[in-house]
Amino acid sequence: GKAYVREKVCQDYRMLGKENFRTLTIIANSRKYSNGTFEEIGHLVREIVSLAETCCADGADPSCYEAGSTALSVKSCSADSPFPAHPGTAECCAQQGLERKLCLAALRHPPQPLPRYLQPSDRELCQAFRQDPREFADRFLYEYSSSYSQAPLPVLLGFTRAFLSSVSTCCISPARTACFLKEKLERKTLSLLTLTSNRICSRFSAYGKDKVSFSYLASLAQKVPTASFEDLLPLAEEAAEVSSQCCDSVAEDCMQKKLLEHTAKVCAALSAQDQRFTGCCMGKNLMENHFCILAMPPAPAPELPEALEPTNKELCGKDGPLRATRFLFELARRHPSLPDAVLAKLYDSSGKLRGECCSTKDPSTCLDSKRKRMEAELLPFLEKASQLCGQYNKLPFLEFKRRLRESLAQAEPEASPAHLERLLEQRVSFASTCCLPDAPPLLCASKV
Repeated sequence: GKAYVREKVCQDYRMLGKENFRTLTIIANSRKYSNGTFEEIGHLVREIVSLAETCCADGADPSCYEAGSTALSVKSCSADSPFPAHPGTAECCAQQGLERKLCLAALRHPPQPLPRYLQPSDRELCQAFRQDPREFADRFLYEYSSSYSQAPLPVLLGFTRAFLSSVSTCCISPARTACFLKEKLERKTLSLLTLTSNRICSRFSAYGKDKVSFSYLASLAQKVPTASFEDLLPLAEEAAEVSSQCCDSVAEDCMQKKLLEHTAKVCAALSAQDQRFTGCCMGKNLMENHFCILAMPPAPAPELPEALEPTNKELCGKDGPLRATRFLFELARRHPSLPDAVLAKLYDSSGKLRGECCSTKDPSTCLDSKRKRMEAELLPFLEKASQLCGQYNKLPFLEFKRRLRESLAQAEPEASPAHLERLLEQRVSFASTCCLPDAPPLLCASKV
């Protein structure tokens, strides 16, 4: 869309200057094509920068940009295109002119399920930096941005700038180790902001605003099961609002500012209710406080009466969605070990149930028959998921695996050893990925 119009590109190019424009182009395209290779991203960046440099110069022919961007789209569609491969390219290339360009520009890879960037040692960093400072910077920008591709652009720009500046300072310092340590401490807030916003925005892009609000509500309900629905719902809605305002924003400090304001509100609302929140909220650095709350494990389930399911009339009434959410909230606080992916699946099922039944002639009959089936299938499944994650979070890994192997062998005495191993690996893979507070939403939805 608008981001690729000549006026917009040339305005950015003039405002940022060639080097900053190039840096931003590397970050933006590494985020978009997070499965692309360093070489593929390099080809794309050279073409985009060269197009801007040639066609945004004073006195350039007005048709220069149009011709250059058309040539770029033709190159993208050629069989031996040097750019990142994408499954949607063929559909775009079937179109012509501006449609084709906008279609190609809108392509993006699905995000990496888990960040894969590993920072080399100080010695290795300085070695690579001395060999070729520019290649070093480009490669770092590519690796970091494709690894944290869901973090907002300004957040990535802020962190990568600070990191590259510290490498160029410390690699010529006589006290290299001390210099790196000092810089690392100074970057701590930025580092946490990148990690956290990548996680928040991954969830937002997978779930959308309503479901993110529910996911956050359920997570708070499991951490503070004594808090009421009325206490937690506004906090969850505000967290979803932060995601929707800042994940795609190019405003410099949107994420940092809004996240810190939100953290202060969570601390004010929940510190008095739970000592663990009091502990997390005592720090001077709000970003660290937020990270502490995110990493907090669920609390033990309180003694509560069984949750009351909404009636058919309530489910199909005008505040049906709210009643369904309240019931799922009650479920989450009673089952602290239920992972986010399972709760998100329940949220989807409840929406689907209302969608399929409330518009029929006889909503009650429809809901009753579907509920019976759901109860028969869902309740045993919830028990299993809750037990699996509960044990995974409590036991040392090898002990968890040993007990799981025993319980599977008991449940299926007829099964062959190979079949049991397969089942074991499947459950272990689910638990080690999806029972954690920062579980990748899309990957875990497929594992559910």
